[in-house]
Amino acid sequence: MSDRTAPELEIAVTSPAGARVALDHGADRVELCTGLELGGLTPSAALVETVAAVGLPVQVLVRCRPGDFVYDAEEVALMAAEVRSVIASGASGVVVGALTADGGLDTDAVTRLAAAAQDAGRPVEVTLHRAVDLSADPVATAARLPALGLTRVLTSGGAPAAGQGLVRLAAMVEAAPGVQVMAGGGVRPADIPALAAAGVAAVHLSAKQRAEPRRGATWIPLGASGSSADQDTHFVTDPTVVAEARRMLAPRTRV
Repeated sequence: MSDRTAPELEIAVTSPAGARVALDHGADRVELCTGLELGGLTPSAALVETVAAVGLPVQVLVRCRPGDFVYDAEEVALMAAEVRSVIASGASGVVVGALTADGGLDTDAVTRLAAAAQDAGRPVEVTLHRAVDLSADPVATAARLPALGLTRVLTSGGAPAAGQGLVRLAAMVEAAPGVQVMAGGGVRPADIPALAAAGVAAVHLSAKQRAEPRRGATWIPLGASGSSADQDTHFVTDPTVVAEARRMLAPRTRV
């Protein structure tokens, strides 16, 4: 009998408080962003510094706007600058991605963003984010990543939720040797054993819950995301979900 290393646990957070919850309940690292309700956007340098001080490795999402992953030259240049900024602020890695209009991997943009990370003068991890799941062929896209020098890929296997993408996740593990395949997208702790069995090396959860609004005055909508007073809030990290995910990731044995 020999131990099989348990998949790593990454928690998406938006604040130092979320990072402390992740640390206290057994996460291996965090992915930091703002605007989680928009799919995640690049955080400020000050936020990166503050979260890095919590003590876990911080992977920082670099995404300059919500919406699709097809970027023009100005947007790519902005994200390259953001990559350098968040690394200078203490990020252990960056989470990036870009597609062409026909659903292919935009290798020029991804190469430029990865090169910006490598300018740091120290080892920096580079993850391809869930743009892979919107690509025309997620497995073929994953197969291109070893040649680009990326560290890992965050993916649901092209499914609405990772628990529905097990077959493709397993295919991506085979297609991208040397790249860590991390299952993410609608992951619940109960999904983790099946994801581990598919061969992924990490799982990613947002473990989010809506924060209780603190307002005491009259509410009016101030943006597209605020459809009601109850919905017009932000997400925080749920310690119960993080702890349960850690429990489900206990190492298993095999012959």
